[in-house]
Amino acid sequence: MMLLRDIAHSRTGDKGNISNISVIAYDPSHWEQILEKVTADRVKQHFAGLVAGEVIRYELPAIQALNFVMHDALGGGVTRSLSLDPHGKCLSSLMLTLSVE
Repeated sequence: MMLLRDIAHSRTGDKGNISNISVIAYDPSHWEQILEKVTADRVKQHFAGLVAGEVIRYELPAIQALNFVMHDALGGGVTRSLSLDPHGKCLSSLMLTLSVE
């Protein structure tokens, strides 16, 4: 099984109750595969139970990257949640376990 982490890396950020996760292809040859397989609907399903709100995908073809803005993703916000670090690198690591076959 090919996972997203095999062909891409990720960066993250968060503000309030919104998580922002980018997916960047290691090699431009994987861009079309990432575009096809990493949809907003699949990401929403992948984060079921963690992300309660809308997932919006933005495409950045010049750098072979996608950016996902996930609303209601941090249990009310980083400083308001009792969860242990459910943001940043934890969510990007989870994103990279998405199957892309």
